[in-house]
Amino acid sequence: MSYQTSEVTINGITVSLETGRMAKQAGGSAVARIGDTMVLATACSGKPREGIDFFPLSVEYVAKTYAAGKIPGGFFKREGKPSEKEVICARLIDRPVRPLFPDGYKDEVQIIATVISADDQYDADVMGITAASCALCLSPMPFNEPVGAVRVGMANGELKVFPTLEETESGGLDVVVAGTEESIMMVEGGAYEVKEGTLVEAIMMAHEEIKKLVGLQKDILAKVGTAPVEFTAPEKDADIRAAVEELVRDRIHEVSFRGQKKERYQGLKDMLAEVQEKLAERFPEKEGEIADAFHEIEVEDMRRTIIQQKTRIGGRGLDTVRDITCDLEILPRAHGSALFTRGETQALVVGTLGTKLDEQRIDYIQAEYAKSYMLHYNFPPYSVGETKRVGPVSRREIGHGHLAERSLSPVLPSEKSFPYTIRLVSEILESNGSSSMASICGGSLALMSAGVPLKSHVAGIAMGLVKEGDDIAILTDILGTEDHLGDMDFKVAGTRDGVTAIQMDIKINGITPEIMRDALAKAHTARSFVLDRMEEAISRPRADLSQYAPRITIIQIDREKIGEVIGPGGKIIREIQESTGTTISIEDDGSVQIAAVDKAQSDAAVKRIQDIVAEPELGAIYKAIVKNIVEFGAFAEYMPGKEGLVHISELDTKRVGKVEDIVSLGDEIEVKLIGFDKGKVRLSRRAVLDPDYVPAPSRGPSRGGGRRPPRR
Repeated sequence: MSYQTSEVTINGITVSLETGRMAKQAGGSAVARIGDTMVLATACSGKPREGIDFFPLSVEYVAKTYAAGKIPGGFFKREGKPSEKEVICARLIDRPVRPLFPDGYKDEVQIIATVISADDQYDADVMGITAASCALCLSPMPFNEPVGAVRVGMANGELKVFPTLEETESGGLDVVVAGTEESIMMVEGGAYEVKEGTLVEAIMMAHEEIKKLVGLQKDILAKVGTAPVEFTAPEKDADIRAAVEELVRDRIHEVSFRGQKKERYQGLKDMLAEVQEKLAERFPEKEGEIADAFHEIEVEDMRRTIIQQKTRIGGRGLDTVRDITCDLEILPRAHGSALFTRGETQALVVGTLGTKLDEQRIDYIQAEYAKSYMLHYNFPPYSVGETKRVGPVSRREIGHGHLAERSLSPVLPSEKSFPYTIRLVSEILESNGSSSMASICGGSLALMSAGVPLKSHVAGIAMGLVKEGDDIAILTDILGTEDHLGDMDFKVAGTRDGVTAIQMDIKINGITPEIMRDALAKAHTARSFVLDRMEEAISRPRADLSQYAPRITIIQIDREKIGEVIGPGGKIIREIQESTGTTISIEDDGSVQIAAVDKAQSDAAVKRIQDIVAEPELGAIYKAIVKNIVEFGAFAEYMPGKEGLVHISELDTKRVGKVEDIVSLGDEIEVKLIGFDKGKVRLSRRAVLDPDYVPAPSRGPSRGGGRRPPRR
């Protein structure tokens, strides 16, 4: 393949694609570039996997540290397992490209997007989607409709395509939109209570620029001379379809619309087993095709009922939210906890407050930072009544946790006003759709239960869509089955004032701005309903933290004194923490954070630190410990780490012949700071015993003289 390149200007920014120079043995490869950020994407396919009912697509996203001129940390000095950021980016690529492969295509496909150059202006994730699409179009696979992706943010109060990292951070809006020339395929983003109309405007603006990226790919394809790859799915046996339909036509509706998930699933499972048994002799070794026909009939019946009768599983209306219960503080030792139940989806969300030492350190190629708020989502197999191996966190769990985490972030207090590290854990105890949205609702309740001063509650709702020709039904609070059979999965989280996060995956063409506006409006109504139920349980944060949560006190010390508080090898700060039962962290600006279970511990640590950093005060009286005795006096520690000399003449009101006659090692004596002699501190016990005593003045700093100059 010859080297080809093409570029386009979007919002004054040059975006380019190239192929034919790197990774030429891959099925397809392309490099996308914006600024100095470059992503190499490759697409390869293997043999078809027989006996599976899904498309075996895997996506890897790898951010190489050399891309930003860095060397990996750790002992081995090379990249390890994917970070959460890389997992999220891999999912971003997967979601818009997966629906564009034809039904029935079962070849194993692998996409690898590698960040090979990274600047400090643009994130590489959206370039990964465009590069992956181009690589697929160049490969011998039936992927014939290019996908482009852009990021939309806010700059100076205006929507902007391809904002810089700084603008994204400060603008209050971060939305990634992917789509084809005709349709939006995916939306993923977070916002600081942005209005629904602004979101639709951002999505439509993004689509106009996506069309340019699709054109860019078509230009590359034309230069290379790549022809679309045709794929013909295995022809379905009409006789099998007719035989299955004859057996289930009059019964499948009643079973598939049962309200209880376990009853519905078991009923459908039993019916399928019965059908397969009855047709086994007529259609030998066709169990898979029989099951496919059975599920097609089930889906068609449900979609037809939704469109024609406006009725859903369990008899719910299209706009009806399932029953909600909110239980608080059910875990006695947790700092905050909530059990949020919506229908047959249940999330136990637990909040824990920690100190600055509990922050998560993030080392990504473009930034290193500390993360003081995190939400972890767990989806155990028992939540859906299954038995599976319990292992490392799955990509799905990371993705759902990320969505819930960013949904709650806009209402959290600033670190300055609430200097705690916050960790939320969502345990999905039951699942029948919208478990990530349940995590958001439970998380908001748990934070208020923990006494975190949230700006307001946040609720999440999952919307769905069924579209047959011109007939459209928007579904509120969808079940897992409705997500599977529907044409859109649209998750929206927010407050009463606006949206804080959005995630949308669309499986069909023809989703208009009007449909999006209608879906967002219905989501807003449903969100308000959920917020009402949540506020009935708790309407404002608890006034006090849990008795088991740490109490944090912040004091400020001189930056020059940080070393004195820490001590050699951390000796002093460790001793303070051990003796007071506190946890102490010190920032470079001199901010000291002290965490303790009770006030007495905190006060003790504060006093120890203040004693260390305090400046000696002339005329002040101190309790001092005798540390060393010499012929001419005693050295006493009057402040932590600070010693002064009590001259033999200052030990008592009468003449002292021998120091040991007055003090011994380890004695505690009261002394008065009477001066500084050449930078050394002079202490006097005599001045404490006799208030009328006036000590001789200090000689002050040496003025030099008497010493001849060095030889030359």
